Amino acid sequence: MSRETPRTYSRLSGGGNDFLALVEPEEPPSPEEIRALCQRGLSLGADGLFTLRRVGDGDGSGARMDYFNADGEGAALCLNGTRCAARLAFELGWDDGEGRIEILTGAGAVAARVTPNGAIELEVEPPSGVPALIEVVADRRTWSGWQIPIGVPHFVLPWFGTLAQAPVEELGPALRHAPELGSEGANVDFVRFPRRNLIELRTYERGVEAETLACGTGALAAAAIGLATGESELPLEVLTLGGYRLKVAGEVEDRRPRAWTLAGDARLVARGEIEAEALDVPPAPDWSP
Repeated sequence: MSRETPRTYSRLSGGGNDFLALVEPEEPPSPEEIRALCQRGLSLGADGLFTLRRVGDGDGSGARMDYFNADGEGAALCLNGTRCAARLAFELGWDDGEGRIEILTGAGAVAARVTPNGAIELEVEPPSGVPALIEVVADRRTWSGWQIPIGVPHFVLPWFGTLAQAPVEELGPALRHAPELGSEGANVDFVRFPRRNLIELRTYERGVEAETLACGTGALAAAAIGLATGESELPLEVLTLGGYRLKVAGEVEDRRPRAWTLAGDARLVARGEIEAEALDVPPAPDWSP
C-alpha cells in the first residue's frame, strides 16, 4: 500500500466485531500498516483487517479472504470476519446468483449464504478433536476450563456468576498467555449456560489483545463445550457483549457436532479512502520511570 496514494476501504461489522476490508489491493498491506490502520483513536480503528479477492473464472465462483488481527499478524480463521467477507462479496456481485458463495480462508473453504431474514450464515467444519478439560494457573489461582481449536485455539472458561461482573480485561490477558495453552496462547471465552438453547459469552481475543464485542469462533467453541457437557442443545443462540445473538444450528452425534452453521448480522457500514495520515501513527509512549 502506497503512503502517497489514498486507497479505498470498506468498514464492516459482524455481531460487534468490526473490520477494515481492502478489495483486490495491488499489494497486500504490511504488518506495520495493518497495526496503524487498526489503531483506535489515532487511525481508522478495527478489530482486524482482511483483503478480499475474486477467484475462479469471474462467474461467481468465490472469493479469497486473507485475515489479519489488529496486531498485524495473520490468523487462519475469523468467522465473524468471514461472514463480513461474504457480505461484501455479495455486495460486489461475486456470488452464484442464488445467494451463495464460497470464501477461501487460511483454514479452508467456507460456504456462505444469505438467510431469508438477511443474516449471513456459514457452513463450518466441526472440530476434529475432543475438548480437553485442563487447569490453568493465572492471577495466583487455578482455573479449570476447556481447550478446543475452532480454526484458532480457544480456552473456554465456565463462569458461575453474572458475566456483567466477569473480569475479562483483568483476567483475560493472564489466561491468554498462560504456558498451559502453548506458545501461541489462545482466545479466552468467559461462558455461562443459562438455558439449553442460550449461551452467554464474553471473549478476550489474542491478536486484538482486548475484549471484543463478539467472537464467531468463540461462539462455536462455547457451543461445542455446551454440547459435550450436556448443558446445551442445538439450535441455540449465543448472546455477545455487542448485544447481538449469533445462531448455531446443525446435527449432533454423541454430544459432538457432526455438521453445523453459524449465522448472524454482518453489516456494511461505510466506505472511504485511506489517506497517508492514517498510516502516520506514533509508537507507544516510552514513559519515564
